[in-house]
Amino acid sequence: MVEVGEETFADDGMQGRSLLKDADLTSSDLRCLLALAGRLKVARRSGREWPRLIGKVVALIFEKPSTRTRCAFEVAAAHQGARVTYLDPASFHMGQLESLEDTARVLGRLYDGIGYRAKSQASVEALGCHAEIPVWNALTDQWHPTQALADLLTMRENSPKPWSEISLAYLGDGSGNVANSLRVAGALVGMTVRIVCPATLGGDPAVLATAERICRTTSGAVFDTEDIEKGIRGVDFIYTDTWVRIGEPVERWRDRVTMLVPYRVDQELLARTENPDVKYLHNLPAVHDAQTTVGRQIYEETGLAAAEVADEVFKSDASIVFDQAENRMHAIKAVMVASLGTPDQHSTKLSVAP
Repeated sequence: MVEVGEETFADDGMQGRSLLKDADLTSSDLRCLLALAGRLKVARRSGREWPRLIGKVVALIFEKPSTRTRCAFEVAAAHQGARVTYLDPASFHMGQLESLEDTARVLGRLYDGIGYRAKSQASVEALGCHAEIPVWNALTDQWHPTQALADLLTMRENSPKPWSEISLAYLGDGSGNVANSLRVAGALVGMTVRIVCPATLGGDPAVLATAERICRTTSGAVFDTEDIEKGIRGVDFIYTDTWVRIGEPVERWRDRVTMLVPYRVDQELLARTENPDVKYLHNLPAVHDAQTTVGRQIYEETGLAAAEVADEVFKSDASIVFDQAENRMHAIKAVMVASLGTPDQHSTKLSVAP
């Protein structure tokens, strides 16, 4: 792990706060969370981690299925001594027999924090407004902040450069939650984020404006481009997300897949970056072969043996996707400790890269 400099994690920085979207954070907040995640990771691997959330109880409300996010929350909580209640749509009345506001008020009296994977950002915002305890966005249609934290932690571990010299190219659908979070989180640390996508799949103007406003204070650079060569040349990291969303009918993704074929990451595209040390990122799950139901469906529909990334790249030495997946847990642990841990438990000096 690359660690440069020191910064104090302020006692009142994240204590009791929610994380509903990336723009809820300041640049200092984000850097401190990354430092805390790195420190917790080192402590875990060295056998020196001590639980800071003993006696805390966390609710996980998941309206959509999850592998990494759910497991990351549960394992992180267990490491830190917290208990977890998992609620899927079959386990709660919210939105059916009970309003979201009423559910929030009830859970806020029972739990210390809530991780919420919602279909809409409005639902997460409403829960955060009425629960009166920290609420953490575990993915919505607009944002995926814990993913962006894990992504930045992974990039920090794999580059000796200061943030101002690190560049990332995200290829694919630039209108989704991961792209939005990368824009804003990247702006907050002052790096360069290039969203390389068709114009029809570009970012929401409000999100672009937020990233541009942040960049004016951090000297970062965030922009969308259709020009693949301009987008990827010289970058340190290439990032893709799945082209097909779980549960979507074939009719909805067929045109999108066809549109995104030029943005598919294979060895030839990696070579076009002109950086022999470029690394590959993916938030997973990835359609990198035809061994899954979706992979076979894409192959039968298009003849592509893989979608957003070729198997040769996904399994190459350039790929750091499983480091990235592990870092989801360390990043989420940092968010929970920062929000729920008592101030004297996380106010020590933390290493922070510039």
